[in-house]
This record gives sequence, C-alpha cells and structure tokens, in this order.
Amino acid sequence: MSLFRDRREAGRFLAEKLAAYANRPDLIVLALPRGGVPVAYEVARALGAPLDVFVVRKLGVPGHEEYAMGAIATGGVRVLNEELVRTLGMPERVLDAVVAREQQELARRERLYRGQRPPPEVRSRTAILVDDGLATGATMQAAVKALRRLQPARIVVAVPTASPETCEQMRTEADEVICATTPEPFHAVGLWYQDFSQTTDDEVRELLARAEHVS
Repeated sequence: MSLFRDRREAGRFLAEKLAAYANRPDLIVLALPRGGVPVAYEVARALGAPLDVFVVRKLGVPGHEEYAMGAIATGGVRVLNEELVRTLGMPERVLDAVVAREQQELARRERLYRGQRPPPEVRSRTAILVDDGLATGATMQAAVKALRRLQPARIVVAVPTASPETCEQMRTEADEVICATTPEPFHAVGLWYQDFSQTTDDEVRELLARAEHVS
C-alpha cells in the first residue's frame, strides 16, 4: 500500500516534480520540522538551493491531539478552525492553554534548530515550503500565511503525498502547489510510507548542518 520507503526517498521523488526550479539564484527551500526536513533536504540538494526550517506547530484537540483545530507559526500567526472550535464548545481558557504550550515548543525548536543563525532571508525570493504530506493542511496553511508576511516573490507548497481535497484547497493559499501523489481514499500521511518513524531533533540539526556545509 505504501508509496515511499521513507522520507528521503519521498524527497527525491518530489524533487523530480520540481525540476523546473533547479539552480535558480532566487530559490530557497523551507522545511516544516520535523518530518518535512528529510524530504526538503533531498529537494534542496537536487535543486541546488539553500535549506532552512520554517517552524509551525499544529493545535491539536485536547485528548485527540492528532486532530488539528488550527496551527501557529513564527511571526505570531494563528490559524484557527473557528467552526470546529464552536462545535466542540471549547472554553477560551482551554484553547489558550493549548496555544501557550505550542508557542513554548515553537520557540524551543527555533532555538534548537537555528541556534545563532538569523532567520532565512526570503524577501523577493521564491520559497518552496516542504512537508512530508498534507492531511488537513492546517499546519501548511499557517506556514503560508506566516511566510506571506516576509514578502517572498512566490510561495510554492510541495509535498510527496496529500489528500486530494486538501491539495486542491491549498491552491487558494499558495502561488503554486505540487502534490506528487494524491491517493484516494487518503486517511493519513503515514499510510503512504513504509518507514514513518518520528524524525528526531538530532536528525533535523544534522541535516541542516550538512545542507549548510554543501551550500
């Protein structure tokens, strides 16, 4: 049933779909950590582009954390599924607690992955946002909204696999969307990988260091 052996293989497959962007001087590849980093590493390497991370955190429903009710991203961006929050009858204090917890983790990851390096310069550049897949798309939606504030010339969303509906919906957010595969029924991103083990912080740091060394 799986399409890819692991995230690195998925990244190489995705890079083929992005070949038109190879060796462009204005290009930057931005990975959504953690799972998007191994995918984006292969994309950046194939396209001859610099790699960096763009930190976004999903806001999970308490008790059902995998079910996204929104997301937050660098720059104070918050994307919320207002209809879902209303349907759940979630008190404001519960929502605030979820947001505060994820803000803390977002800040931790920025420090851990970036260290002393300044945030990537994306103004007037073409930015390719990469993740390992799109299910609800809430995290990627937050990333696109946050990235827009930094005034890139063009935002390309690129993933190895996605729900057909989410892929289509994302076209209203980004300038271009590349979903390398859109299996149906989709169910979950992990179904389409043989190895979907969690990417660790150490792996993220190692790949970013390796990419920096190459560039």
